[in-house]
Amino acid sequence: MFWVLQMTYLWLKAGHIIFVIFWMAGLFMLPRYFVYHQEAASGSPEEALWLDREAKLLRIILWPSLAVTWLLGLSLVYATGAFAQGWFHAKFALVLALSAYHVWLAGYHASLKRGERRLTGKQLRLLNEVPGLAAALIVILVVVKPF
Repeated sequence: MFWVLQMTYLWLKAGHIIFVIFWMAGLFMLPRYFVYHQEAASGSPEEALWLDREAKLLRIILWPSLAVTWLLGLSLVYATGAFAQGWFHAKFALVLALSAYHVWLAGYHASLKRGERRLTGKQLRLLNEVPGLAAALIVILVVVKPF
């Protein structure tokens, strides 16, 4: 099995990067959708449209991209032995945090569906910076491997 992963390493890596891009795009879009959702009147047809868009983004892009990103990423870790390297532990912690953020966003969507608007538009706009910051740190760790 290990030799198969080594032979397909570049394909695994390409797939991982592609699905990370999909996942990140969704993580950037969903909080922006929440801002627009909260600006719509409660119970309005526009609110129903935003609920539908959010659900589709989660179901069609975010959850599948998260799953494939993790699957390919863990395959790469196994194929390269990266788990023994210090930079990887920091990257892994950031990916876990980003995954938790994803789950939190899905939970916030469920809250909006129940009519609960716990955050302001400004707070949601600030939350939209989380994936960008995480991505920048992850790229630095993977490319520079500072430790």
